[in-house]
Amino acid sequence: MDLSLNPDLNIIVGNNECGKSTLLEAVQLALSGQLNGRPLQTELHPFLFNSEVVIDYIAKLKGKVAAPPPSILIELYLSEVPELAKLKGINNTAKVDCPGISLSISFNEEYADEFGKYVSDPNLIRTIPIEYYQINWRSFADNEITARSIALKPSFIDASSIRNNVTANRYVVDIVKESLSESQKVDLALAYRMMKDAFIQEPKVQSINDALAKKQGHISDKTLTVSLDTSSRASWEAGIMPHLNEVPLTLIGKGEQNSIKIKLALESSADSHVILIEEAENHLSFSNLNSLIGHIGTKRGMRQLLITTHSSFVLNKLGVEAVILFNRDSWMTLKDLKPDTHDYFMRLPGHDTLRLILAKRVILVEGPSDELIVQIAYKKKHGKMPLQDAIDVISVNSLAFKRFLEIAALLKRSAAVVTDNDGSVADLKAKYKDYEGTADIHIFYDNDEACRTLEPQLLKANGKAAIEKILGRKFTTDETLLHYMTENKADCALAFFGTAEPWTVPEYIWKAVE
Repeated sequence: MDLSLNPDLNIIVGNNECGKSTLLEAVQLALSGQLNGRPLQTELHPFLFNSEVVIDYIAKLKGKVAAPPPSILIELYLSEVPELAKLKGINNTAKVDCPGISLSISFNEEYADEFGKYVSDPNLIRTIPIEYYQINWRSFADNEITARSIALKPSFIDASSIRNNVTANRYVVDIVKESLSESQKVDLALAYRMMKDAFIQEPKVQSINDALAKKQGHISDKTLTVSLDTSSRASWEAGIMPHLNEVPLTLIGKGEQNSIKIKLALESSADSHVILIEEAENHLSFSNLNSLIGHIGTKRGMRQLLITTHSSFVLNKLGVEAVILFNRDSWMTLKDLKPDTHDYFMRLPGHDTLRLILAKRVILVEGPSDELIVQIAYKKKHGKMPLQDAIDVISVNSLAFKRFLEIAALLKRSAAVVTDNDGSVADLKAKYKDYEGTADIHIFYDNDEACRTLEPQLLKANGKAAIEKILGRKFTTDETLLHYMTENKADCALAFFGTAEPWTVPEYIWKAVE
């Protein structure tokens, strides 16, 4: 998949397992040659490859179908700036003459004979044999490169991946270390060594060593003593614990830990050109997230930022114009929409936009009462609420249906519209003619133009007597009942939602929740 990034801010929004983290790791890997903080060569394993591609390859082997072994290719197309001139060339899949980096993990043809023997019995193969693979890290000028060859420094910040106290402490100490000047590092190292020297002079420590010296010959022929480690591996970095208000950092709340780690990383990444942040909202309350996102926006400066999120607040706070909606094998930005639709979502808070991308399927309805009826209709049919199946029922103004459908179509997202016919089926068909016959988008309505909206539809499907039982009151005629339902839409929908009385879902809604 090809993805075009904004030169400044990029907010990557997508569901779990859609590839957001993989995107950040790919950028980090291509710029640094490292994965999980270690050289790729030491982190190479079969599960780096797309599982679907691997399954397909093994199936072809079993079916005696010739197919090349799976490979990985990451290409970064960079800006035309003097600092990157030596990376410029046309050695890329697009054959574009520009600066860039190519990192590939592919089968090494030198092992062709040995590999042929390995795959001779495909039934024994479960994963990709990476032992026969090679890594090529080259510029678009077709020169081998290292991290020093690239005038771009990435900074990957994923505070949530710090899973234990020792690692978390080391993570923060490394960031603190980067923040210090050389003279400050020397002062800190000297002070730490002086503290160790003072330890051995303590009378109680001397007394203990005197006692241990008397055991010479019992334990060893040499004199045994205790002291602090003064070797190079026991530098101040290994012995110092960051504190916050005199409490060790590893003992404060996870949200505060993550916030501190991200802020420290931003401070120490002043010489980074690309900042990659993985889900900054983890463990944070709304107010703390507000503060952190404001800090990120301020400290980013002129650097390119890629941040992944599930949070509509992050999306709105940093700017919906920078949003990239990500969906595994497709992506889009609001700039890909028609101008009037783009302007609509630029003014609209990003919550509903985020719901659209995160749901497996969406059902768009015209208002709160329609939403309640569709929710309970789904439960009547499937025995559970829609969200339990990752289906989101979103209430939007009917005029905005087509705007949301434009996003759904671009992302290949399954979407249904449950709408009133408003007395003209012909107008309704004309409105949604562009989506007629599409695989992912379906429009549901009733053809009875005498029943223009939800309330007449409920009355037609159930009759006055059944609805009177649900509402707990009597009406003289169908007209008076319909007038009451129309004037009290939400209350009536809530009564249908919570009743134990049997009632019938209008057919067009029943089809929508199938």
